[in-house]
Amino acid sequence: MLPRSSSTPFPDIFLSLWRNRSLALQMARREIVGRYRGSFLGLLWSFVNPVLMLAVYTFVFSIVFEARWGQRGGAGADKFEFALVLFVGLIVFNLFSECVTRAPSLVLSNTNYVKKVIFPLEILPWVSLGSSLFHAAISLVVLLIFLAAVSSVPWTILLLPLVLAPLLVFIMGLSWLLASIGVFIRDIGQFIGMVVTVLMFMSPIFYPASALPESVRGYLFLNPLTFIIEQAREVVIWGNPPDWGGLALYLALASLVAWAGLFWFQKTRKGFADVM
Repeated sequence: MLPRSSSTPFPDIFLSLWRNRSLALQMARREIVGRYRGSFLGLLWSFVNPVLMLAVYTFVFSIVFEARWGQRGGAGADKFEFALVLFVGLIVFNLFSECVTRAPSLVLSNTNYVKKVIFPLEILPWVSLGSSLFHAAISLVVLLIFLAAVSSVPWTILLLPLVLAPLLVFIMGLSWLLASIGVFIRDIGQFIGMVVTVLMFMSPIFYPASALPESVRGYLFLNPLTFIIEQAREVVIWGNPPDWGGLALYLALASLVAWAGLFWFQKTRKGFADVM
């Protein structure tokens, strides 16, 4: 392991993961398996849960309420369009929510690692992100199977990783920041839970952005989830290329947040052991 400098160069955002990739992968795998340890179905639950949720969304919104998102989908998908569009939004939101709500307790729940001088604490958010990405990937597989059954899967689905990449960088920045703050201010976890709930209802998950009056629609895009959810639907559901300029700007801002979060984490980590 390379010695840690007093400063935090920008490339350290990813170099930390690369240096400790084997450890991070092992811990992420252990966390995924540990979540279902002792259950009858085991890892199969990671597949059963999204299947059941998509079935419920389809029944409630497409059959009971006969909700329609708009006229953008193909004729074969119109009946189930609302459920599909809703599920895409929830995949993105759950990826963000799972990481951010867990972040304040990441260091607190791994006190045994804090006292190990050589342990790279900064990889804990990467481990959490890896676990969340696994479950998001399973949900996406379920979505694609359903989409293929009722309509067709557009080739633009291959661009989804590029759409999600800026969000992942942003998540890491918040996770480093909140993991550090959570050590010193234990109430931050409760506060973040409320903020995430607000972000869910202030995102175009259950309604299209066009449903809002033009006078307030712009404020919806102040939510960091709005743009990514909209772009994810473009490539997954409607087969359109993403807004490359918007993604580039988002990535630039997310990278700044990630660097600031890691910088704060590395500067404050020396005090973790004193308050735990």
